[in-house]
Amino acid sequence: MTDDALASPPLPAPQIADESIQLVDARNRPCGSASRATMRRFRYWHRATYIVVRNRQGELCVQRRTLTKEVFPGGLDLAAGGVVGAGEAVHRAARRELAEELGIEGVPLRHALDFTYVGEGNHIFCSAYRVDYEGPLRLQAEEVAEVFWLPPAEALALEGATPDTRQAVEAMLAAGWLEGAA
Repeated sequence: MTDDALASPPLPAPQIADESIQLVDARNRPCGSASRATMRRFRYWHRATYIVVRNRQGELCVQRRTLTKEVFPGGLDLAAGGVVGAGEAVHRAARRELAEELGIEGVPLRHALDFTYVGEGNHIFCSAYRVDYEGPLRLQAEEVAEVFWLPPAEALALEGATPDTRQAVEAMLAAGWLEGAA
């Protein structure tokens, strides 16, 4: 067999949404907006939300990202969420992302903590939330390939967990936000 025959097939081209992102300075103060592509290219500071979804048993909803995601394609997200749009309030972005990705609406969203994430070319001011949820999920086909539920320790042990959502879950565990069953 040739090396070409053993190589993995190439990933599909990433799809970068054409949307305006809220940019912030190094102190998290709004300082304009840019397209998502420009924000990624120049590695601008921006805001993002992380919503950890728990069931009654205290398990976390883990999402496998689609292969067309621009960042961490095929990775495992330990939280729903995404970037905050230009002029959008962070808590509204969290509700929007939760509804878009998992179809969860009308449930109490509890702000847990804020943190920063710097890595893989990202500079993010992060807002983490928790939702306790038992209902049906409606997955966003463009972003979520599948979901499954795991206890926090098992979720954190997953190879392929995205580093930003891993940091969110670790911080929430350390602060006591994910103890016990819901």
